[in-house]
Amino acid sequence: MKIEVLGSGCAKCKLLAERAEEAAKELGVDFTLVKVTEYPDIVARGVMSTPGLVVDGVVKSQGHVPTVAAIRDLLR
Repeated sequence: MKIEVLGSGCAKCKLLAERAEEAAKELGVDFTLVKVTEYPDIVARGVMSTPGLVVDGVVKSQGHVPTVAAIRDLLR
């Protein structure tokens, strides 16, 4: 599973990365976490509001930081 966190590296982006990693570990899935910080790359994925969460190429959330439980549900 490829998990991408899209954002400039702000506090919310870092929090989303931490929560996404925690959720994936709780599920026991094999994953790669990638932080995408370049604006053109973020927009190319269809995200206009950061932070964004993309799982295997599909945008799962944008503009807010979901809870660990919510991210677990998004990863299933």
